[in-house]
Amino acid sequence: MLDKARPSLAGFFEGTNPAPPVHLGTRYDTAGNFLFEPGNTVVSHLVAGSPSEAAVVAVRERMRAMPDADRLVFTPVSSLHMTLFQGIIERRRRLPYWPRDVPLDTSIDDMTRLYLERLKGFAGSGAFRVKAIGITPNGLTVAGASEEDRRILQAWRDALSVPFGYRHPDHDTYVFHITFAYQIRRLADERAAAWQDLFDDCLSFLDREAPVIELHPAAFCSFRDMEHFEELLVLG
Repeated sequence: MLDKARPSLAGFFEGTNPAPPVHLGTRYDTAGNFLFEPGNTVVSHLVAGSPSEAAVVAVRERMRAMPDADRLVFTPVSSLHMTLFQGIIERRRRLPYWPRDVPLDTSIDDMTRLYLERLKGFAGSGAFRVKAIGITPNGLTVAGASEEDRRILQAWRDALSVPFGYRHPDHDTYVFHITFAYQIRRLADERAAAWQDLFDDCLSFLDREAPVIELHPAAFCSFRDMEHFEELLVLG
């Protein structure tokens, strides 16, 4: 029952959030197909073949094995990443999600070229480490592995807001994450305890097997959908 689940899961169940998933019909459809939604972003991909990637993928596979996992559409393992700073995206052409000094009807490809120019010589804010601090049906919630790592992550975001030309409303409170899946349908309330038990067990597993999740250096990427993020420029 829902009283067995933590508040962070409330938005994923029918009883507490009957509204349709926010990206359904624009980012993906009810058949589980990802839709054309181009944009750009700054991410750090997981290090393929690393022990921590293996642990993360094992958690993803345990989620996929749940009997009601058909209510989720999973992104490919090859796309797994942590978003460091959100770029622009086709369906969000408005302030403050778009640079004030660039027309709102500028093409995504032109925006990507503009940002490549602006990011030339970008120094970054140093290396950082992250760890998993929570799990939801969407995937992992992560944070800096130490107070210093958390400071560095925020410094990256502050620095990137200059060439990108905006700060989202959640700029200072952004929750870092590694997306596994999106909801097609909310989960049934009676399944809350099973999912919470799974997430508790998986978080303990990650604490043991992947206390730090290995990431590649941050890179400016373009994408056409949520299945692939093409690295165009490694930053820092």
